[in-house]
Amino acid sequence: MLTVREFTLQDVEAAAELMAHLGYPASAGSMIRRMERICSDPGYRTWVAEYQGRVVGLVGARRVILYESDHIAVQIAALVTDPRYRGRGIGRALLGQAETWAEQAGAAQIYLTSGNRPERREAHRFYKRAGYEITGFRFSKSLGQK
Repeated sequence: MLTVREFTLQDVEAAAELMAHLGYPASAGSMIRRMERICSDPGYRTWVAEYQGRVVGLVGARRVILYESDHIAVQIAALVTDPRYRGRGIGRALLGQAETWAEQAGAAQIYLTSGNRPERREAHRFYKRAGYEITGFRFSKSLGQK
């Protein structure tokens, strides 16, 4: 049975494992520091998916005040399903939770960014099937912060 619920700090080890699947490995200590900051900010929300009692997915979203319009948007900042559990509706359930929260938060738009790498092709197909459109590029520059 699939359940989507709010993240708790007891989920930190599972979150660290999931972030590694997303390509961003983190220790449990690092992940707990991140999640303590994220959970303390009311503009952020994080949910996990449990399948048969195991945390197998995570979605994190944040409210964004836009410069280009009077509306609020929500950015999906992280979405990942354990590869062993893909194809079971977990990603769609997590995406649905974020979309519901975005609507409740008064957002006029929801968006996400995804790397332009071969290992993300299936994710891009998933987003398109879920109704998301490619609307631009993301440019990034490291500022030397560690």
